[in-house]
Amino acid sequence: MKILVIQQKMIGDVLVSSLICENLKLNYPKAEIHYLVNRFTIPVIENNPYIDEIVVFEDTYRSSKLKFYHFLKRIKKAKYDMVIDAYGKLESNLITLFSGAKTKISWEKTYSRFIYSDVFKNKIRSTTNAGLAIEDRLKLLKPLNLKTPLKDSPKIYLTEVEIAEAKAKLNHLGIDFLKPIFMIGVLGSNSSKSYPSNYMAEVLDHIVEVAKGQLIFNFAPHQKEEALELYHFCEKSTQNKIYLELTPTLLREFMALTYHCDALIGNEGGAVNMAKALGTPTFTIYSPWIDKKAWGSFEDDKKHTSIHLEEVKPEYYKNNSYKDLRAKSKLLYTEFKTDFVLKKLTPFITQIIA
Repeated sequence: MKILVIQQKMIGDVLVSSLICENLKLNYPKAEIHYLVNRFTIPVIENNPYIDEIVVFEDTYRSSKLKFYHFLKRIKKAKYDMVIDAYGKLESNLITLFSGAKTKISWEKTYSRFIYSDVFKNKIRSTTNAGLAIEDRLKLLKPLNLKTPLKDSPKIYLTEVEIAEAKAKLNHLGIDFLKPIFMIGVLGSNSSKSYPSNYMAEVLDHIVEVAKGQLIFNFAPHQKEEALELYHFCEKSTQNKIYLELTPTLLREFMALTYHCDALIGNEGGAVNMAKALGTPTFTIYSPWIDKKAWGSFEDDKKHTSIHLEEVKPEYYKNNSYKDLRAKSKLLYTEFKTDFVLKKLTPFITQIIA
């Protein structure tokens, strides 16, 4: 049997949907599992033993109809028996249609319902601590009546070489492994998902003061100026504990460095999901317009915990949807004072360094 799993979009989505591949392989060990993703997300699924082949959806397929058509012909030629479309957008609708597979599973949408043999609506409430993002993906496996209990915790597979090289780099730049090491997600993917720099600086000052922590900044290359602005907001004593030379430039390097950290602290996003998949404790600061129920996986207020504005200012969320609040994110962030964050962060840090 040949199965295609589709999950375009972002790193966190691709990591979470890799659980579909894992559960399929555990139940159909002789099946050939292919995973279709965007190229930039490949690092989070490298060396995954449950994926037989990575099918790359190139950016050029969006700008060139001819290239996309040739790609669709390749999909048709592959002769898949089953397609599980966890993306559910026009591109993946067409890929599924061209696959010719008998079993085709995805999300219920009026315009694409005719393409699929089985469709599902997204859940409204989470029923486990895995969170909605994971629960929804695993729901797509329901028509298969799988016998092996479903795995619900995605994993990242680093090599021994990657782990050793990251440790050597930490040693070379003077990191003391006898003291706490924190990976800091200093910025979100955009301003509406980034805790204000002056507030974040206060958080970092607190981490250094309380834990005597050593800090590694994680940010995208195009965010360098914003990261440096945050650095300069910090107290001098904090700046002395920030190892800017260790800022990872590649995803696999980030993951290998995070593997050696005592925790990841910072803005919600793919970095948090990767840390969880590595077994590294996390403290997440959610953007005011992001639904914590979807991505707050495995939070137990011990190993993984978080803070959301809704917890301290619930009145802002009455009669407002999360998406409606996106345009007000800058204003809402000003109300998301560091006192709220530190109240939850302090016990988290205390247990990490105990």
